[in-house]
Amino acid sequence: MIARPAAQDSKVMIDLSAVVVAVAEDEPRVLTVGGGEALPSGPFVSGHRTLELGLRAWVESQTGLSLGYVEQLYTFADLDRAEGGARAISVSYLALVRAGRLAAASDAAWQGWYRYFPWEDWRGGPPSVLTDIIRPRLEAWIAGASGPESRQRRAERCHIAFGEGSAGWSDELVLERFELLYEAGLVPEAQRRAKAKSATAPGQPMQQDHRRILATAIARLRGKIKYRPVVFELMPPAFTLLKLQRTVEGLAGRRLHKQNFRRLVAQQGLVEETGAVETETGGRPAKQVRFRREVLRERPTPGMRLPSGGRPRTRAKEAS
Repeated sequence: MIARPAAQDSKVMIDLSAVVVAVAEDEPRVLTVGGGEALPSGPFVSGHRTLELGLRAWVESQTGLSLGYVEQLYTFADLDRAEGGARAISVSYLALVRAGRLAAASDAAWQGWYRYFPWEDWRGGPPSVLTDIIRPRLEAWIAGASGPESRQRRAERCHIAFGEGSAGWSDELVLERFELLYEAGLVPEAQRRAKAKSATAPGQPMQQDHRRILATAIARLRGKIKYRPVVFELMPPAFTLLKLQRTVEGLAGRRLHKQNFRRLVAQQGLVEETGAVETETGGRPAKQVRFRREVLRERPTPGMRLPSGGRPRTRAKEAS
């Protein structure tokens, strides 16, 4: 018989956390509470029939928003994920919605997700926070390692996570980058228990490990839009191809070549014309399209098939 270890602590609670994403004015936004410092969350209690139903109930009670598309994201159970009290296991979910009205009596608000990760937005070129602040501080962290082997390991990890220039940047390594900054002591969350505080990278911190949960969700969504049509959960019933491109660019944090993007959408058969046009484009009228749901039955992995890398492109004024 295999001996089982004795229970060490019976004070374990299950916390349900939601990363609710919408896109407004080409900017990806996340639903927050607590002045933008926390995700909607609450404990799983006996009255909840399932984890997901419990999560939906907490989001609606805290924000007034009813969720549509929801998928389980990850389970976080690190010993130090919360400060003091019982040990908390957080079951997190990713929800995609169209930005809607929130409960007037709540403190819920939509926040741009690059407020929390400014180094992830390459749409205007390499972010200055990355080139001017993060990379020099990571170089100092590498130099401060205890020996040559440790310095080599740190350098390799930084190279993989942050790359060299846009050619070496992977848009899906959001969590790896945040965890590396955490280990290097460059985010406020890493210094909460430290007596001496040092300079950190810009970016709004969050309560407990909510920014880590958000990083996980961004990475999941950036990867998923390449092989599943989840981006259309964020789109209105009718939209232009330019609006679709700007939404994908906002999520991916990088510019895409207009004609290549449209070729990919056409090859995948993802949209169809509605017969209507949009006139308020600042230029010539643009055709409106809608998501072609038949694609879900035609093949198992319909997605954008975006390239894995690519240099950010300069925004041009386009009408369609």
